[in-house]
Amino acid sequence: MNPIHRAACGALLAATVALTSLAHAEAPLAQGQAPGWYRMKLGKFEVTALSDGTVKLPVDQLLSNVKAATVQQMLARAYLKAPVETSVNGYLVNTGAKLVLIDTGAAGLFGPTLGKLVANLKASGYQPEQVDEIYITHMHPDHVGGLVADGKPVFPNAVVRADTREGGYWLDAANMDKAPADAKGFFQGAMASLNPYVAAGKLKAFDGETELVPGIRAMPARGHTPGHTVYVVESDGHKLVVWGDLMHVAAVQFAMPQVTIAFDVDAKAAAPQRQKHYADAAKKGYFVAVAHVSFPGIGQLRADGKGYTWLPANYVSAP
Repeated sequence: MNPIHRAACGALLAATVALTSLAHAEAPLAQGQAPGWYRMKLGKFEVTALSDGTVKLPVDQLLSNVKAATVQQMLARAYLKAPVETSVNGYLVNTGAKLVLIDTGAAGLFGPTLGKLVANLKASGYQPEQVDEIYITHMHPDHVGGLVADGKPVFPNAVVRADTREGGYWLDAANMDKAPADAKGFFQGAMASLNPYVAAGKLKAFDGETELVPGIRAMPARGHTPGHTVYVVESDGHKLVVWGDLMHVAAVQFAMPQVTIAFDVDAKAAAPQRQKHYADAAKKGYFVAVAHVSFPGIGQLRADGKGYTWLPANYVSAP
């Protein structure tokens, strides 16, 4: 190549790079995320994690039985700082005979960054009308708000199941009247979300440990709320336990199970429940699904000194 051709090619290359860089620099940020669902097989069952979104929580102010400085140190070890972007997850279980949704997200009850669970359910290939049963771990707004839209049931063909103590507490106007002013919204959210199903005769309470459909049973884990319940899902020797709000802040509470949170109705009862379920999951190695661990919130536990290490489920592209 003679010098003139070499110079011409160099100039053309430089111009192309400049135009490409300019085009990339001017492209607007795409923003947004992919639809928030993740699917795994559990024996013959199919489990789909559904994201309701994330919400920023001032966990350094909310966590209790621990110093704020310790919380900040634990967060820093996980490259986090308060407020922590916190996942809100629900779980859809297809047993082959029944389609069961465990918790429904917040809809509009917990701020504008949540309320995506139904859209993600549709993105995952299902429709709200297909859901047969809905199991509520507890009646806090970020777990029941998605039951209704504009005062009407979102899941018109579903029966809602919850421990009798849970409904007896949150759906009782006398309890709301006695509650502190900053807690009354929790009662109002539960009533607004559940009452349309009550009116339709579709809220069916159970009492303590109960098999609800073949392969799914309720197990009491009271403390966070009076009727807080975890759900045990088993198929062909494979097991997953949906924990609800048994814990909230992975960066702190896996290493320090004794740490509680302001949302606990009875923190003294909640902490032993957490320790009990941590120990069982670590000993037996089954999967757990957690409402407020980073989406999809499915993983296993390994004992680590006085605490535990969280091991997220290995990603599988085609379960």
